Parts: sequence; structure tokens; C-alpha cells
Amino acid sequence: MLNYTATYTDLYQLSMAQVYFKQGRKNQTAVFDYFFRKNPFEGGYTVFSGLQDLLAALEDLKFTEEELEYLKTQDFDEDFLAYLKDFRFKGKIYSVKEGDVVFPTRPVLQVEAGIIEAQIIETLLLNILNFQSLIATKASRMRMVAGERSLLDFGLRRAQSTGGYYASRAAIVGGFNGTSNVMAGKDFDIPISGTMAHSFIQSYDNELTAFRDFAQGRPKDCVLLVDTYDTLKSGVPNAISVAKEMEEKREKLLAIRLDSGDLAYLARESRKLLDKAGLEYVKIAASNQLDEHVIKSLLEQGAPIDVFGVGTNLVIGKADAALDGVYKLSFFNENPRIKISESIIKITLPHKKQVYRVKDTNGHAIGADVVSLRDEEKPEHMFHPFEPFKSMEISEFKLEPLLKPVMENGKSLIQKRSLTEIAKFSKKRLAEMSSEYKRFNNPHIYKVGISKNLKEERDRLISAFKK
Repeated sequence: MLNYTATYTDLYQLSMAQVYFKQGRKNQTAVFDYFFRKNPFEGGYTVFSGLQDLLAALEDLKFTEEELEYLKTQDFDEDFLAYLKDFRFKGKIYSVKEGDVVFPTRPVLQVEAGIIEAQIIETLLLNILNFQSLIATKASRMRMVAGERSLLDFGLRRAQSTGGYYASRAAIVGGFNGTSNVMAGKDFDIPISGTMAHSFIQSYDNELTAFRDFAQGRPKDCVLLVDTYDTLKSGVPNAISVAKEMEEKREKLLAIRLDSGDLAYLARESRKLLDKAGLEYVKIAASNQLDEHVIKSLLEQGAPIDVFGVGTNLVIGKADAALDGVYKLSFFNENPRIKISESIIKITLPHKKQVYRVKDTNGHAIGADVVSLRDEEKPEHMFHPFEPFKSMEISEFKLEPLLKPVMENGKSLIQKRSLTEIAKFSKKRLAEMSSEYKRFNNPHIYKVGISKNLKEERDRLISAFKK
């Protein structure tokens, strides 16, 4: 994990913090909601990722002496800098479980802390959760169409700098099997995988010798790139020759990789050549600008591809590039707070809150979450947050509370899970959703509503501030 410090923030967080400090407000408690307004990729859901990394960063968050010296040059006052010297996050966090499926408008996470602490961590929180949730969602879409085939992250070289490090982690949460990223593999215990570059083959006078040397150097996980010159007339035949030589040594060629051209056609023809040579066990891997739509198309064409190596489109979250997660004040100094906007969808939900997943009597999710006041008894109705005449009775349904305490007094309360465990949980939660919410084109809109008490409180505050 990268080493975050408290200056991993925006200037305005520190500017506001100094004013709070100067006005004697540093001990006043604030509650902020983390939520987003739109699912990425025109999809029907978002996979929540990054929580464990956020909690780990917050446990150790502080300003170094060097950073405080730097802030002194930026016109911050000595007494405020002396306060920052002992800064630690001591707040509480309530959150859904990492890997869960989440939806617009409703809180995904709540921070309850002193106003300065809550403000300083905003940028770090948004940076970690928005990015990892975006990439985990992209990865889950590819997993849905790939079925049980292997998905590998090949995106580090195309990522936005060190974003590739966390993209590799989030890809596993979303259902990928491994990464080419060695550092992420080591730090996050992710299986690492890789093949060879065209330059390796080009550095030899002939392709066959290059394949032989590589097989000798990597006999246990040998994957040969077959499209440097002529895939079907040179690359695959030479790979077959090397595979036969490996068999004589009681070794096996793991796979060939296709990286250009008509992948569906080349995969089918390569499979024929391999099978004819008795190499049914040799897998076919494919790369080259893949995404969920290309993978879906390849499989619909009957391409016998066993492994997909996905790079750019995964790690940059193409085509959205960012999740629009926000961090809004909902409670301060023992009073509910609200942000009002001319656009009704930007009016925030006040108060400390709880979110429930609505399930039928058999425990099956019906496709709805309801947001209530945190201490409210089980709500019996849910109302559309923006369309006042739309409502739904939920008194006969079961409600599963989703926001659980995950940090108290700046210390994590949850047991660390492996990425495999998080991915399994995410897969389970996705399986609970009807396929209509997961389709790529015009997915069914998941219902998010608010309780009667929360609606009345929001409406009261709107009226009070508009007077």
C-alpha cells in the first residue's frame, strides 16, 4: 500500500480547518455522507471497493515535520500548525461491506468526527473510494460476460501513473483472476501473470529460436506470443514445435497469445491447428483493446478464447474515467444539515442515517434500498427521493441494515479480508440481483427511496432555509 500522509488533501480543506480552529470549533462533531449520483458505464449498479485501504490509511494518517515546515511557507498560522503536529483521525465510520453492490443517492459510507478531522480526510476518501469502485465495477462487467474464463489485468503501462497500482486491486474485487503488476501482486497477494513482448521475439534472428529460449527460461508458465510476423503460418506452427519439444521434457506449453488482427477468426484457426497437433490442453489467450463489449462480441462469435488480458479500458475506467462520488455534510453540532439546489437531484439528505436492502419473506432482494433516520424504527413506506408522488409500501418485507460500524476512535473494527474473499462476497451480492439490473443496454433502474420520517425532515429543512 502506498504511504499516505495528511497532506494528501486539497488546500481548501486546510484553509477551512484553520478557520474552524481559530473560531474554537475544532471539537464540534460533523457527519458527512459519501454517495454518488449516477452509476458508471450507463450501467445498473456499482461495486463498492477501497474500504480496507481507506481504513488502513486513516489509522496512520498524520503530518510529518517536513510537511509542517512546508505549510508554514503557505501562510498557515503557527498555533494551527502546532495543532496539526498531533493530528490523528479519531472519528467513527459506518459503511457498507466492501464488495457490496451499491446504487445512486443513498449513503455508501458515513463519517462521524470532529469537523477538522472529517474535513481533512475528504479528499483522501474520495480519491480512494471513487477510483477503486469505478474499476471494480468495470471489472465486474467483464466478469459477467467472460463466464468462468480467466481475466487478467495488463493495464499498468497505460494507467494514470500510480493509479494502476490500485486498479489491479480493484480489478480482483470485481472478479479478475490476476495481474501483470508485480508490486500489486506482492502487496495485495494477487496472482501475477505475464507472457512476452514482441521486442523479445524481434531481438532474435528467427521466431522459433526465441520461442525455444523462452520455454527454456519459463517452462512452468510458458505463454508464447504468436502474432509478431504471421500468426497462422509462422507463430502458431512454431509454438506447436516448441510445445512438442517441451512434451519430450515432460513439460507443457501453457498457452499462446493473440494480440492483433481478427481475434475471433485467429482464435478459431489457432484452435484447429493446436487440436490437430494433439495440443488440446494449450490455452488461447487474447489481448488488444478489450473491454466488456469486445469480450461479449468475441464469445458470441464462438471464439475459443480461454484467457482475456485487459489493459487500458479496465484501468482507466473507459468510457467514464471517474465515479462522481461526493462527500456532503448531513449533521453538525447536534443539528441536521442540508444543501439546497435549484436542481432537485442535488438536494442532499440530512441527518445520521441507515440504509436497508429490501427483501421478500424468502430473503431475496426485490431491487430496492430505503434510506431512513439512523435510530428510526423499521420504515413501512419508502418514497421516491425526488418525485413526491411515487411511493411504495414495504411493511411486509424484510429489511437488511447495510451501514455497519467499521471504525471507531480512528481504529478499524473489521477483520481484514483477502481480495478473494471480497470478490466472492461481491459475486454473491451480484447474483442476488435480477439480470435486468445487470444488462448493458437500458438496465432496469434499481429503486432507492427514503422513509417517511426522513422525507418529512428534509422537507422541513427545505422550507426553513427557503424562508
